[in-house]
Amino acid sequence: MTKPSANRSSTAVLLAAGLGTRMRSSLPKALQPLAGQPMLSHLIASAAKIFDRVVVVIGPDMDDLARCAEPHATVIQHDRLGTAHAALQAEDLFGDGDVAVLYADNPLITPETLRRMLDTRRSETGHTDLALLAMRPATPGRYGRVILNDTGTVEKIVEWADASDAERTVDLCNAGVFCADATRFREWLHKVGNANSKGEYYLTDVVGIVREQGGIIRAVEAPESELLGVNSRVELAEAEATVQRRLRREAMEHGVTLTAPETVFFSFDTVLEPDVVVQPNVVFGRGVTVRSGAEIRAFSHLEQCEVGSKSLIGPYARLRPGTKLGEGCHVGNFVELKATTMGDGAKANHLTYLGDASIGAATNVGAGTITCNYDGVFKHRTTIGANAFIGSDSILVAPVTIGDGALVAAGSVITNDVEPDALAVARGVQTNKTGWAARFRAALRAKKEQG
Repeated sequence: MTKPSANRSSTAVLLAAGLGTRMRSSLPKALQPLAGQPMLSHLIASAAKIFDRVVVVIGPDMDDLARCAEPHATVIQHDRLGTAHAALQAEDLFGDGDVAVLYADNPLITPETLRRMLDTRRSETGHTDLALLAMRPATPGRYGRVILNDTGTVEKIVEWADASDAERTVDLCNAGVFCADATRFREWLHKVGNANSKGEYYLTDVVGIVREQGGIIRAVEAPESELLGVNSRVELAEAEATVQRRLRREAMEHGVTLTAPETVFFSFDTVLEPDVVVQPNVVFGRGVTVRSGAEIRAFSHLEQCEVGSKSLIGPYARLRPGTKLGEGCHVGNFVELKATTMGDGAKANHLTYLGDASIGAATNVGAGTITCNYDGVFKHRTTIGANAFIGSDSILVAPVTIGDGALVAAGSVITNDVEPDALAVARGVQTNKTGWAARFRAALRAKKEQG
């Protein structure tokens, strides 16, 4: 058998050709999202940290999956004839070092686990022809059992249906991930037959072939949470919960305060700097960065935006794509921002919509203000200078510019530019009619009595 060398090349082959019929979705299984990105992307990210090359096996007419795999190589399994057959489609890309075969529906395997598997394969102290991942699930159920011999190496893998009563009591279960010398792996895959009820070529049959040749197989144990497959919407939700627990722990370990961690939901790329505070029931979509000292209050939703240091967001705020806040900004309850920048110290504290807008430093935007940024065809920008004051219930009809230090009277509809330090009043003139209300009520009562 081939003895591994620490300086050998390594290739990870990711099997992603499955349609995922149990998902009941037109989306391929590998593209189902976890924390805002496809399952396949999670596995690629882990594998790329450990292996020199990543190859993804996809099915025919899976162009979206091929784009998801970029810039990594893809090969097509035109006929879905089983996992061993799928792995063979990539044999020309195995290289001449070590190769591992993984599954796109096992997206939660960590780089640390993959490193342990590769190191086990390459160990100089304990020769290993085939390394495999195994787990001890809380409920082993119908998983294939990994049977060890007296030396602690793998004797065989027995499927639950074929296992004896004694074998079914074994709690070490097969996860289906293998790592071996590339040349030998090719040889073993070509020896796999399809004499089974489905007529398919199963990767797990490699274990029996290796043992028949006197090879040594070692199991590398990993937590159940990393190795559970995702084949249904229920399992997808369970995987999402696992990812969110990881992201929450990582955030807290890096200095973020989560007052109710289980209620906060992250995207895979959320960036929270130390000393950020996140209150309950906050959702982070993709592309969010929150700088140090900012506080995100309860029931806020953020996506593709940047929050400056020491800023205060929410509760019940929504920051949409293209929003960028400077230091010490306030965005309060029921305020929505889209493609809007706010300079240092700018505030919009209540019931406001600012879209396609630039707000200068230290400007205050009063409650009920909206920017009318869309004419039905085009989006237009509103520009407000520094130290301006926008009175409550103002409507700013874009395109419009309000200069530094300007003041817009409450209830105004602004359609023209306002020069710096000017007062803009755009509302009807108030008229008070003395006694009119009393006379009106009396007339109404009289009509009711007649009636």
